[in-house]
Amino acid sequence: MLTGSAIRLAVSPDVEEERIFGAAMPDMTATLPAGLPHVACILPWHQICIPPFIFREVENLKHRLPVEVYLPDASNPRHCPGEMLAVAPTVRTAGIQRPAAFFLEVLRCLAAMPAKFRRIFARSLLRPWHDLESFAENLRAFYAGVALGRQLREDGIDMIYAPWHRGAATAAWVAADIAGIPFAVSTRGDNLEPADPDTGAKFAAALFIRANSAADRERIENFDKKQAKNKVELVYNSLTLPAAAERSLPILAQNPVRLLALGRFDATKGFDVLLRACGILKNSGFDFRVTLAGGGGKSMCPGGMKRMLLALRKELDLERHVSMPGPISHDELPNVLLNHDIFAAPHVARAPGRRDGIPDTVIEALAYGLPVVGTNVNALPEVIRHRETGLLVPPGNAQALADAVLWLARHPAEARILGKNGQALVREMFDPARNCQRLSELFVRRYAIWKASCAA
Repeated sequence: MLTGSAIRLAVSPDVEEERIFGAAMPDMTATLPAGLPHVACILPWHQICIPPFIFREVENLKHRLPVEVYLPDASNPRHCPGEMLAVAPTVRTAGIQRPAAFFLEVLRCLAAMPAKFRRIFARSLLRPWHDLESFAENLRAFYAGVALGRQLREDGIDMIYAPWHRGAATAAWVAADIAGIPFAVSTRGDNLEPADPDTGAKFAAALFIRANSAADRERIENFDKKQAKNKVELVYNSLTLPAAAERSLPILAQNPVRLLALGRFDATKGFDVLLRACGILKNSGFDFRVTLAGGGGKSMCPGGMKRMLLALRKELDLERHVSMPGPISHDELPNVLLNHDIFAAPHVARAPGRRDGIPDTVIEALAYGLPVVGTNVNALPEVIRHRETGLLVPPGNAQALADAVLWLARHPAEARILGKNGQALVREMFDPARNCQRLSELFVRRYAIWKASCAA
């Protein structure tokens, strides 16, 4: 049984919201010191409309390092927030939107270095890919990397960073080989199982691998033949939402209780478990409403997950209790968080071991003071600390999930303490200024070691 005495209040009143949410970043127009490595950031295949934490991280890096952003393919700005559209003109491109220059550079590379071209082609593409989509992504990435190689040399780039280890990292690896410079990559736990067949080779070739959770760091270090041993660096992501505004009413101060769950409709999110828990809550007579937001097109709903969730909602007679409004933009998210009482993160591990790291939606919910009910899967316990910042239940257990929601609803004072503790924790762990400084220092340190090894 959960008891209020088990809750610990750990909120520091001295936290400065402006510093925590990145308002005190250095002036971007200030002259950077000489001698810093010139970094090329190759964006992932989400194009210019990338996850906000990646966008903000790259933009904040520009305050500390000379950074150029390269887009390996055409962009579709239809769903982009305004801040991303504002920087779009500064992004360099190399891909199918410039077909003549693109194919000319590929032919030039093939003629100038045929042996290297064939070797890079074989290691990039002649592998047992899981499906045609993965092969096609890496084919595009290979040719984009070839097209970028000479451009990076001419732009004076010293090292390359890929914030995603699949297509973007393939392009970075190819371009780094052609340009004769190192590359680094960021990897998340959900990319490791099932992993692309070139993942171990990428880890072996990378200058370093950035992990954004302690659980993922351990998994990366022990992956395959331990090619990443002594290369993995932990730098948490950054908060990307503004400071929480005052609520018109405190959480759990009115009926019905409002639950929120966010994310792509993927099997690892456990949204089917959430719906079954909602069925238990409905049958108990509990007054609640749930917003289950996410999904999108086929690329965001693998395996017909959206259709399955809609069918399950109907089967459990939950249409009146559960709304599924579709994706919510990052700009809309603050208001959505302010209008809910409890956040649910019922994540599960799926065969052959697929699991999430620390979802940004969980970080954002905690930042807005929502008590979170989650599962003890992979990295979630790093932020959902049981009876301190939220409640943890076994994955896949709808009854335990329903019981945890009921406990929070019946103990609103303790639930608010959990929310305040979570707010303090994520402001400390995901401080943009501190984490961006750590990442920039990592680039400088690792590049200096690489350069010294070349001189030796």
